[in-house]
Amino acid sequence: MNDFDPPIGVPVPLEPGLRRIVAPNPSPMTFRGTNTYLLGTEGLAVIDPGPDNPAHLEAILGAVGPDERITHIIVTHSHLDHSPLARPLAQVTGAPVFAFGGAEAGRSAAMDTLVKSGLAGGGEGIDNAFAPDAVLADESVIRGDGWTLKVIHTPGHLGNHISLAWNDSCLTGDHVMGWASSLVSPPDGDLTDFMASCARLARRSWRVFYPGHGEVITEPNARLDWLIAHRTGREAAILAALDEGPARSDEIARIVYTDTPAALLPAATRNVLAHLIDLTGKSKVRAVDPLTSNARFERIPRS
Repeated sequence: MNDFDPPIGVPVPLEPGLRRIVAPNPSPMTFRGTNTYLLGTEGLAVIDPGPDNPAHLEAILGAVGPDERITHIIVTHSHLDHSPLARPLAQVTGAPVFAFGGAEAGRSAAMDTLVKSGLAGGGEGIDNAFAPDAVLADESVIRGDGWTLKVIHTPGHLGNHISLAWNDSCLTGDHVMGWASSLVSPPDGDLTDFMASCARLARRSWRVFYPGHGEVITEPNARLDWLIAHRTGREAAILAALDEGPARSDEIARIVYTDTPAALLPAATRNVLAHLIDLTGKSKVRAVDPLTSNARFERIPRS
């Protein structure tokens, strides 16, 4: 996956009816940049238009052929690297914007409680101004010119995250990627929801996944199995660390994420916090201090 080095701003055919344009926003959190997909051959859907970047807007518009037009703009979730260009693209093309909802849509009751307690920050940046023209429900169907997409609500990375089933393939946004495991950062992300969404996708046999960042995933069900096992392993490592005594999420991250570059340790710390909140819901750990990003947690003695 680290060999993935696509041309930036250039439409690359992936299979008949689907092209990918990588946005010019590489970073430790976005890999080579956001993958924007163009679905269709006449009436096009633009999936994840990406960050508010004029060059990327021009790249998308430049990929539209003389016999093509953009009819749908679909956003998998409202992080700043996926949704902000939706409105400028809609203004130019007249196409409506489709999504599960705004920044708070789909957020779990547990994360709502954390927000009310003051927990914030640590995510990839929320597009709080994002508002779709059409709100998509779970299992709803979007029909275009020669293509059909089924909406699968896959919260976890973000409450309003959706994946899009296209025949036997799926555009998975940031829920399943090949180059890294998805960041789950409370209160934006909810690990309990994330694992349930993985299990839901795993109930179907897929041919291929098209992720929001990185290369095409050609063994999608194996990747889902890996993600579930990876998170289960992290949970066991976190519990083992707490067997040594109460600790904060950043202290546990330094113990558990020994192979993680220093620049990514803050993200790893948020992932640990997500696990700790999930484990609290499972009555395996509890917060010693008021529940904030700096709270200490301890293992609940097993009966």
